[in-house]
Amino acid sequence: MSDAHTPVIRRPDLSEGRIRRRYAAERRFRFYGMFAVGLAIAMLAVLLVSVCSRGYSAFYRTEIGLDVMLDPAVISPDGKKDADTLAAADYQGLVKETLKNAFPDVTSRGDRKLLYGLVSNGAGDAVRAAVLADPSIIGSTQRIWVVASDDIDMLNKGFIKRDVPEAERVVPDSQIGWFDALIAKDQVKSAFNSAFVSSGDSREPEQAGILGALMGSIFTMLVTVLLALPLGVMSAIYLEEFAPKNRITEIIEVNINNLAAVPSIVFGLLGLAVLLGVFGLPRSAPLVGGMVLALMTLPTIIIATRAALKAVPPSIREAAYGIGASPLQVVTHHVLPLATPGIMTGAIIGLARALGESAPLLMIGMVAFIVDVPHGPTDPATVLPVQIYLWADSPERAFVEKTSAGIMVLLAFLIAMNAIAIFVRRRFERRW
Repeated sequence: MSDAHTPVIRRPDLSEGRIRRRYAAERRFRFYGMFAVGLAIAMLAVLLVSVCSRGYSAFYRTEIGLDVMLDPAVISPDGKKDADTLAAADYQGLVKETLKNAFPDVTSRGDRKLLYGLVSNGAGDAVRAAVLADPSIIGSTQRIWVVASDDIDMLNKGFIKRDVPEAERVVPDSQIGWFDALIAKDQVKSAFNSAFVSSGDSREPEQAGILGALMGSIFTMLVTVLLALPLGVMSAIYLEEFAPKNRITEIIEVNINNLAAVPSIVFGLLGLAVLLGVFGLPRSAPLVGGMVLALMTLPTIIIATRAALKAVPPSIREAAYGIGASPLQVVTHHVLPLATPGIMTGAIIGLARALGESAPLLMIGMVAFIVDVPHGPTDPATVLPVQIYLWADSPERAFVEKTSAGIMVLLAFLIAMNAIAIFVRRRFERRW
């Protein structure tokens, strides 16, 4: 009988060389993994260092101390000292008069314009605040610290170099000389930039703040949470626990998965056409922005919630049915509490992604220049990503640090949201 069809048994190569090569391959694979993780961490560190090194300086500003003569003829010419009269006085004129008296040798119109350029256009606000806080100082000379202009601030922080030719820098030699004279008289200091965290946007870099965009983001995310979270969770519970498995539910599930991959700008076009065009909702309002982001986040929340519900062991459901619980009681009393960590984690991660979106919000007008801080979801507002985009598009050098500082605030917001997700998971996590 022929041995042509006899199966050949191949024995594994257990030689020392084969084992050595296998161990070497495992070590290489482990090295590649560690190298990839290290490279990712290094790139993240470079990003954070780059952003922080450019943006930390926005949290302090240069201030100039001026001995302002609070002339009663300018502040209250008719002798009245009510709040409206005091607030309407020409305090910027007093600041200019103080600078002119401090440098009497500056006589030409052009040089005086440069001299007045040492301080911000809003320097008079500090004088106004001091007078309104204590009207009794009217008629006296007070040392008041006012905000320096953006170019002088950049010069003091070292972003504008002194050792380059005058034609190549925005601060001329004359302004540098006057500023150095103020430094010699101990009339220059660096202080915390309270305007950056307490005011809205401005055309002047030294007066621009992040609070308006921050409040806009908060109101937008509140609307998003209130709409997307309950609708997404209830939809996922119905599809996973109660919906019959037929062609209609299959079509719904396919469309939900497809919507999760739709570019975000499509949702902005939807908001522009339907929410603004058909329903006439207010343009550039957190209410509309939150509704658009809720539509964008819904598929992500539904998918994350269904995954969390599937992760609950079937034995939990079987035990609940065994003691006579109804389907609704099984879900609400047993399955949903156990799935809460996964649901909240997925929801917060989806909301964090929505927080960083700018494309859909640009389509509904949230790119507008907003000075006032919004007080509600229907007030005109912008959000952090759009505010960062607006500052990055501005030509002034001082807006570069504002852009990086805005990114730092946005990253802090995102880190806080992810920290909340981790806390919720740890708080409600149960092992089985």
